[in-house]
Amino acid sequence: MIFITGGTGLIGSFLIRNLLAEGAALKVLYRQHIPSEFEQKSNIEWIKGDILDTALLRDLMPGITQVYHCAGLVSYAPQDAALLKEINVTGTANIVNVCLENPGVKLCHVSSVAAIGHVKGQQVLTEATKWDLNASHSAYANSKYFGELEVWRGIAEGLPAVIVNPSVILGPAADWSRSSTQLFKYVFEEHKFYTRGGANFVDVRDVIMAMTALMQADITGERFILNAGLLSYEAFFMQVARGLQKKAPSVKVPGLLTEIIWRAEAMRSFFTRKRPLITKETARIAKKNHLYSNEKIKTKLQFKFIPLEKTILWCCQELNQTHRSQPAAV
Repeated sequence: MIFITGGTGLIGSFLIRNLLAEGAALKVLYRQHIPSEFEQKSNIEWIKGDILDTALLRDLMPGITQVYHCAGLVSYAPQDAALLKEINVTGTANIVNVCLENPGVKLCHVSSVAAIGHVKGQQVLTEATKWDLNASHSAYANSKYFGELEVWRGIAEGLPAVIVNPSVILGPAADWSRSSTQLFKYVFEEHKFYTRGGANFVDVRDVIMAMTALMQADITGERFILNAGLLSYEAFFMQVARGLQKKAPSVKVPGLLTEIIWRAEAMRSFFTRKRPLITKETARIAKKNHLYSNEKIKTKLQFKFIPLEKTILWCCQELNQTHRSQPAAV
């Protein structure tokens, strides 16, 4: 029996499809709604609750042999600092603790490249890059790093576990106002602006294949970056625009203007109590061009990543079918 947290998210939903196709029996934790495509599946037991409920977690663990911990909060809004710590650190500690209480359970923890350390002047970052506690990190990055420390604690206490650090995960989420699918929505609505810099991307199908392969392999006590490559935002938006048959953003926002915008958003957020559209962290992350190396998993598992061009085209095709009737923004 396999237990999945975050089963209604992008990673979780694709993971469920993959494991069901292999005939696995699943227990899946959810908070609000069960996706309609899974409602009639007989080999899924849906449990309503969250990873902060330790009594619930203990009750559902008997009979579990594998745990995929996909639940987590992604936010760069200053208002979410405490919630990020609660979900990404305390919640992960809870998962580790109940796994330790049930010998024979193997854990796959979904972290992020945000938890990979940065070294000034180092363009290519690896799993071995050291985390600088004295450096400035976003609340989100800190929460993922300290969440990983909980998994390493479990490993030190004898828990078989692997950690995956995906970059920006691309996939055709049903709700494209969430996760990275917002980037496709941005192009679909034909917005004009883009920033300099770029991001590392990976196909959600590759994330699932890597996770399941690591759980089946005799591998424990290791972390693996999952990344298909680095694209500038300009190149990414151009590829998405071709796939969606929309106009690509064509106005490059100067770095100084970006700094002004996030400060203005911070003031607006302070007075309105609403989350800022752009934060200091997102504005400065957008300027970076670090490449996260995928050599470790490629070597360890002979893993091959789907080219980003194919991933973007696949996402566009799927999203076009779902959203083609929606009008573009004026």
